[in-house]
Amino acid sequence: MKIAERFNNFQKYTPIEPFEVLSMRLGRKPEDIVKLDANENPYGPAPEVKKAMANLAFINIYPDPESRELREKLSTFTNVDQKFLIAGAGADELIDLLLRILLEPGDTVINCPPTFGMYAFDTRLNNGAIIDINRNTDFSINIQAVKNSVDKNSPKVLFLTSPNNPDGSLISDDELIELLTLPVMVVLDEAYIEFTGDRSEDWKSKSRIQWVPRFSNLVVLRTFSKWAGLAGLRVGFGAFPEWIIPTLWAAKQPYNVNVAANQAAITSLQSLSYLSNNVRKIRQEREKLFDLLSDIPFLQPVPSEANFILCRVKNITAIFLKNFLLDRGIMVRYYETPLLKNYVRISIGKSDDHQKLVQALEELK
Repeated sequence: MKIAERFNNFQKYTPIEPFEVLSMRLGRKPEDIVKLDANENPYGPAPEVKKAMANLAFINIYPDPESRELREKLSTFTNVDQKFLIAGAGADELIDLLLRILLEPGDTVINCPPTFGMYAFDTRLNNGAIIDINRNTDFSINIQAVKNSVDKNSPKVLFLTSPNNPDGSLISDDELIELLTLPVMVVLDEAYIEFTGDRSEDWKSKSRIQWVPRFSNLVVLRTFSKWAGLAGLRVGFGAFPEWIIPTLWAAKQPYNVNVAANQAAITSLQSLSYLSNNVRKIRQEREKLFDLLSDIPFLQPVPSEANFILCRVKNITAIFLKNFLLDRGIMVRYYETPLLKNYVRISIGKSDDHQKLVQALEELK
């Protein structure tokens, strides 16, 4: 009975519906839907990944519980010793795993909304209490409020996202270093880091995954969902302080990264030239779309370092705009939260997707 009562008012995470569900609900073919609501990679995985999936061996055998080959490749990719690296069924699994081993009932976690909803979801799921420190109006972190909360509440974890979802802003090195001086585990989620900068290798200077061996309270999470187009296979990884690694290995599900996801990730790391070109195209389309959206009088786009653009909606309501586009088979993300009361987030698609989007928006001008 107590278990049922605990989940009566549990705030669920609202996932994005897949193509086949949207197709049935909208009465449209999947190819006629412009899906700009989930930050997915419109170009999909590398061709070699599809070949590897078609030729998978040993599907009947359990995967390597330590993902050794993948971690070896990730070590080269990130220039971080593999002893610091753990792979997961998406970064989501690693968020849950970390909170599972760190939290006792009632422990607190600092969240900086508006941001990714899984931090609060997994905290509640693991009997923790969320302390929301709202971001400033420009979506930057309220550093002083975070410091005050750490002093007052002694939280176990502080979640940060860079670039942040949904606005696409980066945290500065000075801000991160200041927060790392606090007595709290800082979890830096870099799900969108590969889209930063102007050139294919720029993300390497923006990512802080190489800081992990230097800081005993820093975790950096990464994913293959966005840049590598593997969202449907659920594979991510994280770099963790050395002192917590043995506990993570002990608590982790033994076969958490399945053989398909494991091989797809390895093959993606062998297809960097192809995937980097896709990332380059997404960055270019982001800049073009930003300019197009800036010319729409009822939209105010926010500059972004990620594969999406957040827009403040003016003169009309965001829910009206979302439904107006939905009627035309165009999906954008709408938030029913006070901090994003009249915003929509638009994922970066292909040029044709953006043309359809802008044509629909111009109907309202």
